[in-house]
Amino acid sequence: MLMNKAITELEKALTPQNVLHEIEERYAYSQDASDTPEIHSLPDVVVFAETIEQVQEIVRIANKYHTPIICRGAGTNTVGACIAEHGGIVLNFSKMNKILEINRENMTARVQPGVIVGELQNQVERMGLYYPPDPSNLAVSTIGGSIAQNSAGARTFKYGATKDYVLDMLVVTASGELLRTGSNTIKNATGYNLGSLFIGSEGTLGIVVEATLKLIPKPQCSKVIMAYFDNLEDATSAVTSVIEQQIAPATLDFMDKNAIQTVEKFNPIGLLTNKEAALIIEIDGFKSSIEEQKDIIINTLKRCNSSAIQFSATEREAEQIWQARRSSMGACAKLKPNVTTDDVIVPRENLPKLVKGIQEICDNRNLTVCMVGHVGDGSVHPQIPLDFNNKKEYENYKLAKAEIYELTIRLGGTISGEHGIGREKREHISKVVSSNALNYMREIKKVFDPNNILNPFKIF
Repeated sequence: MLMNKAITELEKALTPQNVLHEIEERYAYSQDASDTPEIHSLPDVVVFAETIEQVQEIVRIANKYHTPIICRGAGTNTVGACIAEHGGIVLNFSKMNKILEINRENMTARVQPGVIVGELQNQVERMGLYYPPDPSNLAVSTIGGSIAQNSAGARTFKYGATKDYVLDMLVVTASGELLRTGSNTIKNATGYNLGSLFIGSEGTLGIVVEATLKLIPKPQCSKVIMAYFDNLEDATSAVTSVIEQQIAPATLDFMDKNAIQTVEKFNPIGLLTNKEAALIIEIDGFKSSIEEQKDIIINTLKRCNSSAIQFSATEREAEQIWQARRSSMGACAKLKPNVTTDDVIVPRENLPKLVKGIQEICDNRNLTVCMVGHVGDGSVHPQIPLDFNNKKEYENYKLAKAEIYELTIRLGGTISGEHGIGREKREHISKVVSSNALNYMREIKKVFDPNNILNPFKIF
């Protein structure tokens, strides 16, 4: 009865076409990209907001009826962060998708949360500006989702993650109030940095309805080097050798043999499938510096036993290489009915041990693993194709997942560098975050959301 009353109020506050409550409609919003074999719960209603005022009214209604409210961008997160475990309202931001302002002089962009990351990049680059954060699914992932999960991507090594580009946010609190977290300036040392609490909080503290983002000048030129290796150890060790040359590549990414073969099978572009691993290194800057950077890096790779090196001569060739890297999970999905991906990160010195250890864990559990990652950061994404209907295989996957986390922790790492925790990793968070720190996080949650309506029970 309470939910029926809430739906009636939502229809008055919005419009009937922006309130979905048929079972088929709710079913469509019951999943994200996480590895969930079964659907255990549906949202009670799905709503589309078009203005900040509407978001405030939706939150007030949710607060009035103590109903969960779960924000959703494109639903591409892999940790179950936007699944409505306890019913409630799914708030979809696909209709708040406007780039409100691009300020060339200040080098900032003011955007709504539903703006697609790739579209923002295209818009600002036409003006000679650059928004570096680049999650692999940037063609569909949204700014709001990127802020909620603190998304990163291949360019993090040189340019940083989403958190490094958020100057200011307008946030709707659990009571429906509007909170500004920063300012429209590059520097701000005025009071507590509230913005850092909301970035990466997965919608558990407040709802971002507008963001001001820092932009930088677009690099004049970029090229991509793809270096192949006959063993994993040489590939991962070469990462440190490249960095030691005092060159900061825009990216230092990695694909193992299974990933190379799987991508080439389903999207042939001429990858060398007999190699054990490959590094994808993008260099950028002034045109006059590209050749020097290229020569230094290629000579370094040869000294590190690279057995073959490809270099993009055109933008098309560079895009083909990146298309191959970005399509790795989609290619894995063709091997079996389901595919999972994870996100672990270690200090770079322990990267070879992490990659080799993940491979051994999956071999011992009779699982195929295609490994890719942003190895310049020490970040690895094991992509595991499997059949959720095969109970033994799924059980092996869950055991392997726990073992991968244990390995990561032993190597001084943590269980998420960029995907977040959501519901998929919350049972493991106490292994890497102290009980004291978790207690403070819970207290912060209570301050901002005393009725526990904002994406409840996620993270911890």
